Amino acid sequence: MTAPLTPPQPPHGPAAQGAWQPPDAGPEAPGAQHAEYAGPGWYGQDGPGMKTELREAAVIAVAAALGGVLLGVLWWWLAPHVPLVGDVVEKNWVVYLKDTEGEQGIGVDGTFTLLGLGFGVVSALVVFLLRRRGGVPLVVGLALGGLLGSLLAWRVGVWLGPAQDVIAHAREVGRGVTFSAPLKLGAKGALLAWPFAALVLHLGLMALFGPRDPEPEPCHEPYQGTPAS
Repeated sequence: MTAPLTPPQPPHGPAAQGAWQPPDAGPEAPGAQHAEYAGPGWYGQDGPGMKTELREAAVIAVAAALGGVLLGVLWWWLAPHVPLVGDVVEKNWVVYLKDTEGEQGIGVDGTFTLLGLGFGVVSALVVFLLRRRGGVPLVVGLALGGLLGSLLAWRVGVWLGPAQDVIAHAREVGRGVTFSAPLKLGAKGALLAWPFAALVLHLGLMALFGPRDPEPEPCHEPYQGTPAS
């Protein structure tokens, strides 16, 4: 007579606890290697949102553009005057430069450029102190506002300056009388001084003192045990 066949029983005891077990085929655990990192910088987790950034950029652009009025007033006040003199030649009025070797025209452009650089530095500092975060909309708003402010300052300065019709002005003051030439911006590249200075300084401040994104936590393989000896 043979003994009845019985299925083998799983081992019990401490050895069974260290036996190798196949990984669970169910849903991955929260700490599995395929879990997505949701730290700062992903899908707006650490930012105010695209709509808020666009709104802030628009406010910055408008504020900077309005600051161009002050720049225009300062340019008109600080820029050197170019002296002109009128004369009558064959019954026609002509206007000459009184000082043909003078550098007042260069000083006019230089004054606008220096003021633009100063306004760019101030605007970048104000934006950085009020909002210590970067972002493409904010940088674009700052640069666009600086450019619009420069254009507005140019037009305001010309409007506040001497009359544009130099022949009529010469007739008004009289023959041989010195008068100031209209305020004119000869080097149009000076319009870029404000946005360039604001952009460079803001990016530099963000690189040195801006917030840092934390390093992502390392992903660990799930523990699967070791085969029993």
